[in-house]
Amino acid sequence: MKFEDLLLEIDGFGKFQILILFILCLPRMNLPMHFLLHNFLAATPSHHCAIPHQEAFVNLTMEEVLLISIPREPDGTFKSCEMFSQPQFHLLLNSSLQPENNSIIQECQHGWVYDRSQFTSTISTQWDLVCEQRGLNQATATFFFIGVTMGAVVFGYLSDRFGRKAMLLLSLVCAVVFGMLSAASVSYSMLAITRTLTGVALSGVSLIVLPLGMEWVDVEHRTFSGILTSMFWSIGNMLLAAVAYLVREWRWLLVAVTGPCLLSIVCLWWVPESARWLIANGKVKQAHRHLLRCARMNGRKDFAVSPEALRRMATDKKLGENYSYITLFRTPVLRKISLCSGTLWFGVAFSYYGMSMNLTGFGLNMYLSQFVFGFIEIPAKMIMYVLVNRVGRRQSQAWALILTGLCIGANIVIPKPFSPLRSAVAIMGKGCSEAAFTTAFLYTCELYPTVLRQNGMGYSSFMARLGGALAPLVFLLDEVWRSLPEVTYCGVAVCGGLVAFLLPETLHVRLPEGIEDIEKAQVKGPPQSGAPKGMPLQSLLK
Repeated sequence: MKFEDLLLEIDGFGKFQILILFILCLPRMNLPMHFLLHNFLAATPSHHCAIPHQEAFVNLTMEEVLLISIPREPDGTFKSCEMFSQPQFHLLLNSSLQPENNSIIQECQHGWVYDRSQFTSTISTQWDLVCEQRGLNQATATFFFIGVTMGAVVFGYLSDRFGRKAMLLLSLVCAVVFGMLSAASVSYSMLAITRTLTGVALSGVSLIVLPLGMEWVDVEHRTFSGILTSMFWSIGNMLLAAVAYLVREWRWLLVAVTGPCLLSIVCLWWVPESARWLIANGKVKQAHRHLLRCARMNGRKDFAVSPEALRRMATDKKLGENYSYITLFRTPVLRKISLCSGTLWFGVAFSYYGMSMNLTGFGLNMYLSQFVFGFIEIPAKMIMYVLVNRVGRRQSQAWALILTGLCIGANIVIPKPFSPLRSAVAIMGKGCSEAAFTTAFLYTCELYPTVLRQNGMGYSSFMARLGGALAPLVFLLDEVWRSLPEVTYCGVAVCGGLVAFLLPETLHVRLPEGIEDIEKAQVKGPPQSGAPKGMPLQSLLK
């Protein structure tokens, strides 16, 4: 007997499951507010070198002071990182004149002056992370994703060892603590450390929410629950635009996006531990209690199953055996799945965050771009909901990622003057990128067995966060060749999509519960299939 057979008896998608999914959607909605916060937290407003002794030029307008103090770019704008060592008064007579000697141009000596019209304060203006310090500004996002990468390894193992719910609660508590400490940072070093630790904590939330919900849902509604949960990521994306628009000071912005974690902690009280995990780890009494509660809430009051029946279900799971990440590579089929899914996740995250952190290239202000990027993800998810059930997970996953890469590549060759076309292609690429990410979460959950699911998700998340950590640094390659970042994002996305064709299809396949279910040939069957032959369901129920 499989756990799926029990779900058929207690209603695998009733009031109990709907309550769990909506509660778990709260922390899911909060995730993009931190994962994409760098767009606003580290935004760099227009700036120029601070001009010393400016009071000596009382008879000049501000424009004239800048003219004699700051060199100009070829397009006529003032340079951000250079100044004249001495005022060039002759430029007042003819501003088109070039400086007589480049030796009079030097780097900023007295700090910078920032345009405060859009942002009251960001970490760039707080610690002057501009010009030669620009790399540190981009590194802030990398530090966060390094933390997410480490958290994927830590929480993937711990949630398989100590349970989904306990580790989700720990993740949320740590996210609140380190998020508030980030807001109180007194130096860049403190911010870098606390943002890294926030990433570690939020990685646990990202890793656990979807599997915990899906392990209570039957095969027929598994896709719907995965898409529903991911919808709240897109809603969080749009909410980030609204919150960032209303809160222009970086410390309060951190407080605003961290606060909702407190609500998630309170609501987690009504979420039970995964019965699949409890049975797989021999904790049949707790699983029995949760199953009865589920049956009552779903109106199946005549349902009854003995702890002994659940214990017999667990006998094939090799109770007491400790699994690790090494187990993912010990057997042939599981090894192939792990290598391919790791490559896939790296490509998905690398291209997704590469597009999501480029908000200024569409002719819209960054708040509207953030909102549009979040909004376009919703129809993309709806389309994927249809496709993954009609053409399968593998084809949907592969082509969504390949199309993402092709859209990025298309914008390399489309001329800059065709901005409406470039914007349309970029938005379509963003939709495909989110479709690939949504499918990856659902697909990976179905690829790994229950005893290794969180380890598998942890490993996949590690590869994804590695891609996310490298994505913002790739923008610095524009100094080598202006189109090199886009070429890199395009190539990685297409390669990741091609690798997805090597993974097995999981449409209408029961969630595997042991390693032996992965290694043996998987036989497709309708989601409503009953108990395996030789183990009648009625014989296990009382």
